[in-house]
Amino acid sequence: MEPSIEIFSPATVANVGPGFDILGFALDSPGDILRLGRINGEHHIIENLSGVSIPLDPGKNVATVALEAFMGAIGSGQKFRITFLQKIPAGSGIGSSAASSAGAVYAANLLLGSPTTESGLIPFAMKGEEVASGSAHADNVAPALIGGFVLVRSYEPLDVFRIPSPAEMYCTVVHPDISISTGDSRRILKTSVPLKTAVTQCGNVAGLVTGLITGNFRLIRDSMHDVIAEPIRSFLIPEYDNVKKAAMDSGALGCNISGSGPSIFALSEDAETAARTGKSMKDVFSAARIGSNVFVSQVNMQGMKILSETL
Repeated sequence: MEPSIEIFSPATVANVGPGFDILGFALDSPGDILRLGRINGEHHIIENLSGVSIPLDPGKNVATVALEAFMGAIGSGQKFRITFLQKIPAGSGIGSSAASSAGAVYAANLLLGSPTTESGLIPFAMKGEEVASGSAHADNVAPALIGGFVLVRSYEPLDVFRIPSPAEMYCTVVHPDISISTGDSRRILKTSVPLKTAVTQCGNVAGLVTGLITGNFRLIRDSMHDVIAEPIRSFLIPEYDNVKKAAMDSGALGCNISGSGPSIFALSEDAETAARTGKSMKDVFSAARIGSNVFVSQVNMQGMKILSETL
């Protein structure tokens, strides 16, 4: 029997409020479940048992692209069989590509005796993100790999670290039954913004990070405003303004687009508010005859989870 490991790779929320490409956190659910096994051969093998369509060509699947980057860096020619047992649908806005690419390098690292740390895997997982969206961003893959709330301070050089967040805080994610390409969503963004807008966004990022670290819910609420990406991207999501209003009326601290959408997330002070918020958000989509799924989760502090292993 080939050495193998089965893992859960979590969904993630990125672009948290004003934190475009620099803030993200991991969720308890949903996520990918994938099994990785070492094989002898010249090519990776991809098997899909998830029921969700994915590329089976190793040159086009984000997981194998990330694996090749990792193998090249450590000077290994090892190939793997990757079996997807559960898959976050692409274009969901909750880190579908990140879960695959981060999960693949995490499992491969374990199978090879952990030649690098979990945080050291981030640059390789980012190669998968580059294939998926045209941009090698870390705000999904980093929390998937290391768990918790993550701040990307810099990309050149890459500087990523976890920040504390209130233990009692909950996240509600509502995923409507529509799909938005991450690449398309990035292309519609402006490449420059007025100075006044940039100052406002910087203040909100600083306030949000401070609020998370200190557990100041008032500061989190006041800082959860995105004046750069949300005004442009929200037009891609039907009923967005009404869904956000429903979340805020239900007592959420803040509500915004998860990643590039169409999922919408809200932060709440407790589980009861998060559940109530999810129902209100879903009701808006239902009234517009748009199906949706609701996920309520605390911040996943662990990140990846090993489900089984045969070594």
